Amino acid sequence: MTTPADLRDVRDPELPGRLLTLERDELVPLLRFRADADFALPVAACPGWTVRDVLAHCSSALIRVVEQRFEKGVFSPECNDRDIAERADWSNARVVDELERGMTEAGPVIARSDGRLDAVALGEWVHAGDVRVTFGEPGAYAGRGLPEALALLGTITRARGHLPLHADLDDLDEPLKLGEASGERPPGRYIGDGPTLLRLYAGRPLDGAAAYELAGVEAAELNIFGD
Repeated sequence: MTTPADLRDVRDPELPGRLLTLERDELVPLLRFRADADFALPVAACPGWTVRDVLAHCSSALIRVVEQRFEKGVFSPECNDRDIAERADWSNARVVDELERGMTEAGPVIARSDGRLDAVALGEWVHAGDVRVTFGEPGAYAGRGLPEALALLGTITRARGHLPLHADLDDLDEPLKLGEASGERPPGRYIGDGPTLLRLYAGRPLDGAAAYELAGVEAAELNIFGD
C-alpha cells in the first residue's frame, strides 16, 4: 500500500522549475530597481564575490543547463570563475536579462533530467537569498518559494543518501524527512523554522536567524554544497 510518506519520496520533476519561476518573479523585479553601485557590494556568504559575480554565476549556470553544456569540470570553482570573467564586460542589465532567461527556460530541461540537476535550482534559490542578505532585504531565505525549496531539499538529500534528519518546522504542518535512513545512524532531529534549516544545509551564516534546536547531528554535517 502506498502511504503519504512514500509519495513524498517520489521525485517531482516539475518542482525545480516551479521554484525557479517563483524566485524569478520575486528576484528579477528587485534587481531591476537597484542602483549599479549595489551590484558591486560584497556578498558575505560568497567570499571574494560581489552581487554581480553571484548573479553572473547564477545566470551562466542556468544557461549551461538550458544549452546542455556540461564539459569536464563544469560547475567547479575554476569553471565558475571563467563564466564570471566571460561576463566582465556586460552591463548589469544584461546579466539580469540572462538570469531571467535562465530561470524561465531551465525548469523543463531539469524536469527531463534524472534528478542530478535538481540541486542547480536549489542553489539558485540560495544565492538569491545571499543577494537579499547583502541588500538588507527581510526574509532573505523565505518568500513564496520556501515550501518548494524545502520539498526540493528533501528530494536532494534523499537522492544523495545524506544523513537522516527529521525536521519539525514552524512553516509546515507535517514533519519533513531529510536524508536517507540506512540503519547505521538514527535520524537527527531539528525543531525550528524553514529558512534557518535551509541556511544550515546551504552552509550559510546564521546571523539573525531564528532560534532552533538540533540534536543527533552537528550543524556542519548538514552542508550539502561543500565549503
